[in-house]
Amino acid sequence: MTKGLPGREELIAFIASQGGDVGKREISRAFGLDGSDRIALKELLRELADEGLLGRKRRKLHLPGALPAVVLSEVVERDEDGELIATPVDWDEEESGEAPRILVRLARRGRLAGPAPTVGDRVLLKTEEIPEADGRIRHNGTVLKVIEKARALTLGIFRRDLQTGGGRLTPIDKRNMGRELAIPADFTGEAQDGDLVSVEIIRHHAYGLPTAKVKERLGSVATEKAISLIAIHAHGIPSVFRREALAEAEEAQPASLRGREDWRDLPLVTIDPPDAKDHDDAVHATPDLDPDNEGGFILTVAIADVAAYVRPNSALDREALARGNSVYFPDRVVPMLPERISNDLCSLRPLEDRPALAVRMVVGANGRKKRHSFHRIMMRSAAKLAYAQAQAAVDGRADDVTDPLLEGVLRPLWAAYGAVKKARDARAPLDLDLPERKILLKPDGTVDKVVVPERLDAHRLIEEFMILANVAAAETLEEKRIPLIYRVHDQPSLEKMSALREFLQTLDIKLPKTESVRPAQFNDILARVEGTEMAPLVNQVILRSQAQAEYANENYGHFGLHLRRYAHFTSPIRRYADLIVHRALVRGLGFGADGLPETTTPEQLAEIAARISASERRAMAAERETIDRLIAHHMAVQIGATFRARISGVTKAGLFVALDETGADGFIPAVTLGQDYYRYDEARHALVGERSGEMHRLGDRVEVKLVEAAPVAGALRFELLSEGNYVAPDRRRPGGRGRPARSTERPHGPKRFGKRR
Repeated sequence: MTKGLPGREELIAFIASQGGDVGKREISRAFGLDGSDRIALKELLRELADEGLLGRKRRKLHLPGALPAVVLSEVVERDEDGELIATPVDWDEEESGEAPRILVRLARRGRLAGPAPTVGDRVLLKTEEIPEADGRIRHNGTVLKVIEKARALTLGIFRRDLQTGGGRLTPIDKRNMGRELAIPADFTGEAQDGDLVSVEIIRHHAYGLPTAKVKERLGSVATEKAISLIAIHAHGIPSVFRREALAEAEEAQPASLRGREDWRDLPLVTIDPPDAKDHDDAVHATPDLDPDNEGGFILTVAIADVAAYVRPNSALDREALARGNSVYFPDRVVPMLPERISNDLCSLRPLEDRPALAVRMVVGANGRKKRHSFHRIMMRSAAKLAYAQAQAAVDGRADDVTDPLLEGVLRPLWAAYGAVKKARDARAPLDLDLPERKILLKPDGTVDKVVVPERLDAHRLIEEFMILANVAAAETLEEKRIPLIYRVHDQPSLEKMSALREFLQTLDIKLPKTESVRPAQFNDILARVEGTEMAPLVNQVILRSQAQAEYANENYGHFGLHLRRYAHFTSPIRRYADLIVHRALVRGLGFGADGLPETTTPEQLAEIAARISASERRAMAAERETIDRLIAHHMAVQIGATFRARISGVTKAGLFVALDETGADGFIPAVTLGQDYYRYDEARHALVGERSGEMHRLGDRVEVKLVEAAPVAGALRFELLSEGNYVAPDRRRPGGRGRPARSTERPHGPKRFGKRR
């Protein structure tokens, strides 16, 4: 029975009644809408999104700030009644506002296996909204599982008390800033004033500071070793392997040829950064001699067979899942697997037998894949090449290693890439121009310089071959109906698209309103501004409009790559998601008994996907903060120096800038900009002086002076020396309409010091 198009309030109420997560198909079915009504529904949903009343994630509509039914959370505190409070681990505050606080409840009748959660633990919660909630806490969360227990040790800076002989610890974890610990003289160990140390809390007191004991002296905070250790500890990254995992790795024996195809005569090669120690992918290409595929190629991608050594539910497996991925710092790697596995048994070393999972793909002259097949093989890499080394050989500068490989291996690879690139260009994935900087260290671990590595065809070749292999893995597993973990990337939310559209209008660039957005639309805009002063600004704003990629057991495609299905298969040494996909292929193709267990459920894969997505965010934050601290140490002696920079972020509090030379990030508080009220214009991504009309906008080139550096926090504060552009009086209000409202901000006040997170 047709109910007709719902009103605004009725529609919002229905979405809320569905747990805040519902698709247009469910709405149409619930209200009995026909074709004409569905067009009106799309328009109504767009209006609600433009007003910020609806959001979209994974192609589902939800109320902004709504929690999913099951969410990975961290227990952050106890309230005044002693109840545990948690917040979601993966929450986009820019898109959804402040992270919701969840009242933690234990499952009834002792259903929770293991110890009860406490502050600092990560837990999987089943959430429900509290009826008629009138405070900040609007959700209950029933504990389904404790994922990770809180760490027992605290890391901080030791400060010596000369009177008592003891000292105090200032924790480096931002959540514990200001909460000092007392360290009696007998418990200081060998710690010196200013050292980075780890301590164990041995006693809490009703009054006064908790007492702690130094467990390890990690060295001066001025050393790079200490800087990366700060990030490792602050983010709870497991960095010491459990004894049982190490023992299992040491006992592992090289895989045999039994049950494998012998591909040791195929001249596969690895192409990696020059300092790589683990090599988990090798490639080969040859022209296809089939007359029906004239101009086509046969591509082979072989990936280290980690599943042969890391079995489900083993000590190594549990350790790999806890880590989720390897974490890369300028001076070290915190690996997902012990070196015996990652750098030895699984690393595709040249001229040594190694087990692998290989995919052989037939592509046409246009680069489109015609068919593929997977094989469990024994291989022998013909050579270990660096990107620049392989590129130099193809460009006519071969060396002793590459010269024998040039005609038979490297030129066919580059010819195949030429074909594959045609298919990539036709697919039109999102093509942002965002140069990546790399820190180079001196022998003493301090910063030498920051460089932007040249982007070579060798990099693009490996990237495109890996994408093809990842797609083939997803296609095969779907065909075999084997559950897997997808790598997914949602299209931009309705809210972010509305904000982007409004911003582009300020540049006289039109982004049409449409229900379905494609990467090519963004590429067209990027092409329009390429080579202009606006290009960096537009690239940054389009980047910020994108959703974050993640792992999920349900497929909703990869927007950025413009692919319908995609799974990570090519890096099982350093990513747990790839190991799951390998096991799924082993099971689906009957390659052995070490595949994905038959008992694996979608719920288990959803939990794993949530955990490794959070681990990925953790690694990215740790890597970024380490670089911030390194550069802050490097620049601490340059107070008063001036630099060329670009405005990289704009908030109500002030401007973030990135220096041209090093890429260092810093902050300029709004209260230091001048004798004016500077209002935040969200549409323009700018601060605009209410009286003067002076505008400082995202992407503007500026000159700044360094006035303060906080190395341990990784923060730099600058003074702006450049003048801004000017806005006409009738366009000074955000959106450029009418008279500006009076600002409630003070023109002077305490300087705010921080950095973008």
